[in-house]
Amino acid sequence: MSSVRAVISVIGEDRVGIIAGISDVLAKSNVNILDITQTAIEGLFTMIMVVDISKSNIDFDALKSRLSQKGQELAVRVDAQREEVFHFMHRI
Repeated sequence: MSSVRAVISVIGEDRVGIIAGISDVLAKSNVNILDITQTAIEGLFTMIMVVDISKSNIDFDALKSRLSQKGQELAVRVDAQREEVFHFMHRI
């Protein structure tokens, strides 16, 4: 089965548990993290993840909903897009 990837971004005030909370949602959904970068600068937190959703046990809309709900709990903004949509939206 080929890889189906998504891009997840997280932005908000830095606090304990953001990476753990988002990673927990992904693990429970059987989504594999392929790449991750995160930065905290002067109290602001940003994270971008590339994930493999090909073996997810829920559909993409449900995953987006769970990530958004977890983001609300953590007081951060979470956006998820399929990789092909992300690339199409950011073409020059």
